[in-house]
Amino acid sequence: MENSINDLIIRIKNGYMAQKEMIVIRHSKYAVEVLKKLKELKFISGYSEAGKKIKSIEVTLTYDKNVPKFTDVEIFSRPGRRFYVSYKDLKPVLSGYGYSILSTPVGILTNREARAKKVGGELLFNIW
Repeated sequence: MENSINDLIIRIKNGYMAQKEMIVIRHSKYAVEVLKKLKELKFISGYSEAGKKIKSIEVTLTYDKNVPKFTDVEIFSRPGRRFYVSYKDLKPVLSGYGYSILSTPVGILTNREARAKKVGGELLFNIW
């Protein structure tokens, strides 16, 4: 897969739409960092790495009374077009109910963390 983060977020969204308990994705260090942030924000309940030669990640999805934890995602950066933003340009997502996920020089951050640290970066996606 050329862009593993877009693949990751779409697989999670499709897993929620299909009412799956767990999904499996290809392993990458970048995907693990994004999953750490999604777990911190409580959009997933957990993940575990599996396999020795061919690594994969098993992501456990979270539901609240059979309702998925997030309803939609808007992807910005793609392999052919990277979308970079300054911390000054970051706006609240859905009046503060959602988050923007950014890849910055200090790691994967939400829009709120990036504004507090005054650091910009590549805008990966909005999630709510």
